[in-house]
Amino acid sequence: MKLPTFHLLHRVDDRALAAEAAAGLCARPAQVSPKFLYDALGSRLFEAITELDEYSPTRDEAAIFALHGPAIARAALQATGVGPVLVDLGAGNCAKAARLFGALQPRRYVAVDIAVDFMRAALQPLQREHPALEMVGVGLDFSSRLQLPTGLLDGPALVFYPGSSIGNFAPDAALRLLRQARELAAGGALLIGIDRVKPSAQLEAAYDDALGVTAAFNLNLLRHLNRLMGSDFDPRGWRHQAEFNAAESRVEMHLVARASCTVRWPGGMREFAAGERLHTESSYKWTPEAFAALLQSAGFSRQRHWTDAHDRFAVFLAEG
Repeated sequence: MKLPTFHLLHRVDDRALAAEAAAGLCARPAQVSPKFLYDALGSRLFEAITELDEYSPTRDEAAIFALHGPAIARAALQATGVGPVLVDLGAGNCAKAARLFGALQPRRYVAVDIAVDFMRAALQPLQREHPALEMVGVGLDFSSRLQLPTGLLDGPALVFYPGSSIGNFAPDAALRLLRQARELAAGGALLIGIDRVKPSAQLEAAYDDALGVTAAFNLNLLRHLNRLMGSDFDPRGWRHQAEFNAAESRVEMHLVARASCTVRWPGGMREFAAGERLHTESSYKWTPEAFAALLQSAGFSRQRHWTDAHDRFAVFLAEG
C-alpha cells in the first residue's frame, strides 16, 4: 500500500503571529485576521456552525454536487483530460474532495492546508481507503502565495476550492488568488464554490444564530489571542455583532466592547471605548454575474456554473 507523502512549506511562527495580531489591535479601527478564529476550539465550533439551521452554505453546496455531480465531473474531465491531478485547497478533513474520487479518477491527489497536523490525520486513513491513489499533503499558507513544490503537477490539473472560502478574501486579494489558481491549473480547470448574495436578514442570521454558536466562535478569538500574545482580554466584556455591509457585499463580524477597557500584552496595550469594535472577519457574497466577471479578469475565458434549488449557492467550473 502506498503511503501519503508530505511537504511542509509553512511553519508556525508564534512570535510573528503575535506581532501581526498586535499590529491589528493597534490599528484604527482595530482589526485582526480571521485566521485567528481557528485554533483547535475555534475549528470545532465552526464545524458546529455548519450544522445550524441558519447556516446553509455547506448543505447547499452538497445539494449541488448531489444533483449535478455527474455533469460537473464530465465538464471537469473535458477540461483536464482523464486522470487529472486533483489539487484541494483548504483541504481540511479531505471529505469533500474524496467524494469526487469515483467520478474523476484522479492520478494524484494533492491536499493543501495550513493546518498540517489535521491534514496529516485525515490523509492517512483516506490513503487506506484508496490504496492505489497517490496522495500528497502540502502544508502551505496559500493566502500569501499559491505555489506547489516542483514535480507535483505534470499536466493539466483540477484545482478544487469548495465551501465559499474565497469569500474570506477581499476582491483584489481574491483576484490575485484566482490568477495563481489559473497558473496552477496549467490549462486544466478550477472548480470553486461561492456563497451568493441573499437578503440581509438571512445573511445576518447565518452569522448570528439563535443558539449563540457563532458568537462563541467569535469570542473564542479573544481566548486564542490571550494564549498567543499574552494579552488580557476578558471575553465577558465583549459581545458578538454581525452585519451585512451592502455597499461592500460582505457580512462583517465584530466584537464590541461592552464598556471602556484597556487591553495589555507584553510590549503593548490598546484602550477601547465603550461600543468600540474589533473587526474579526469579512465574508464576501457574490452574484453569479459578478463572480463570472472576476473569473474573466483572472484569465478564465470559459466558465459555467450550477446552483441549488433556492439559488443560495453556486459552484463554478472555470477554464483558462
